[in-house]
Amino acid sequence: MEIRSLNNICLNELFEAFEQAFADYEVQLNKVELLTMLKRRGFEPKASFGAFDGNKIVSFTCNGIGNFYGTPTAYDTGTGTLKDYQGKGLATQVFKYSIPHLKALGVKEYLLEVLQHNIGALSVYRKLGFEVTREFYYFKLKNNQISKTIRTLDFPYTLKPIKIDEYNSIPNFWDFKPSWQNSIEAIERCLKDFICLGVFSEGNLIGYGVFEPISGDVTQIAVDKQFRRRGVGSLLFQKMLESNKHSSIKIINTDIECHSITTFLQSKNIEPAGKQFEMIKRL
Repeated sequence: MEIRSLNNICLNELFEAFEQAFADYEVQLNKVELLTMLKRRGFEPKASFGAFDGNKIVSFTCNGIGNFYGTPTAYDTGTGTLKDYQGKGLATQVFKYSIPHLKALGVKEYLLEVLQHNIGALSVYRKLGFEVTREFYYFKLKNNQISKTIRTLDFPYTLKPIKIDEYNSIPNFWDFKPSWQNSIEAIERCLKDFICLGVFSEGNLIGYGVFEPISGDVTQIAVDKQFRRRGVGSLLFQKMLESNKHSSIKIINTDIECHSITTFLQSKNIEPAGKQFEMIKRL
């Protein structure tokens, strides 16, 4: 058994490893979806590592590299072990092997998300020195089950596509900072995959939404606090639904302490489907 970088691994090999490691998962990714997911999350092969039995990948961690609100960060984009090799501590060995290499790349912290009901993984991460930084909800609902009632805006407005990097006011709309996969940096990695819409009043941006139609992912949605509860968010959400090419809508990683987004989604008949922890280890 040898641990080494994934730098020279072709996509087909990596896809096969993902497919086998996550064969029991409810949601399966095809090759295109996996490539899109890795790109959006900043996957860097030279900063990712695997355990090999001969030339076969049997355990792996795909790391994304980027800047997480001012800190050079590695993000666990996907960790898996093939079924026949589980229970041997390979994922932990791969992680420990990666740390000096990540430090050499200037990485200052390691970030991941874990489902709260995954007690085994949570225990491993705590032993490795990870600490919980935030709790997230995730939501998912079939399109035909979503409440589509919207109110008519009581003021003149314009709705149009926007380039989110052109509006410095956007972070002022946030009640919480987006998670790694929903950050501005993540969106810009795959900009062509997203629809970005803005609502304007008197020429000023008062609300915006970022949506990935192929997956049904509501990546960001926020409204200027002075214009909330007036139908702006519902208008944006309705436009997302109309452009959705997936059978469901999903909203991943809303801060559990942000009651405004939870209440907004519940008004659409979308209840939390589960919870995640965001965890960070300082390097």
